[in-house]
Amino acid sequence: MRIYFKKLLYLAVFTASFAGHAGSFDDFFRAARSDDAGSIRSLLNRGFDPNTRDEHGQTGLLIAMREPSPRVIQVLLDSPKTDVEARNAKDESPLMLAALKGQQDLVTKLIARDADINKPGWAPLHYAATGGHVAIMKQLLDKYAFIDAQSPNGTTPLMMAAMYGSSDAVQLLLDEGADVTMKNQLGMTALDFAQKANRPDAVRLLGTSAAKAKRPSDGKW
Repeated sequence: MRIYFKKLLYLAVFTASFAGHAGSFDDFFRAARSDDAGSIRSLLNRGFDPNTRDEHGQTGLLIAMREPSPRVIQVLLDSPKTDVEARNAKDESPLMLAALKGQQDLVTKLIARDADINKPGWAPLHYAATGGHVAIMKQLLDKYAFIDAQSPNGTTPLMMAAMYGSSDAVQLLLDEGADVTMKNQLGMTALDFAQKANRPDAVRLLGTSAAKAKRPSDGKW
């Protein structure tokens, strides 16, 4: 009989614990979506793991950035337990998303938390160049972002700036020494990207730079 009651007690404790975790799970992601920083802080103080993923594989930080929920973002970044490199299904990090959206203040905070500036594959500099966010590009380069980083298909930040970014973004990368002769897996250079996107300013900048790159080896200079 005593063993029976012990089993009942263990079952009751387990059930209560499971129910409590399930409630915390729902509360955490509801708070992340609604920018309820107080609830997030309370849950973290009670031991809830900030790196828990919802049913779609998203962390609280990624959800807060998507909404956006700035107060929740700050609480999560203040927690040393938050993994700022936890990525979404597309292998995008919080730093990459902040760079793409031009959120320089958030970029600064993520870098202060040692977010990976030179992650393999698509990198934050690709994303900043895509959005033409020159100030963030400078910030990443100042932190030793690899200027000729290659995505899985060989695309560089200069190629992204040439097709989607701004003339200022292209100029910055050229001024900082980006390799204008590099090609992706389709054999396309940054100049090809600019021509495909019908970007005359970028075509002019890249064409001039490409011509200069050929001078030392053509025997006429």
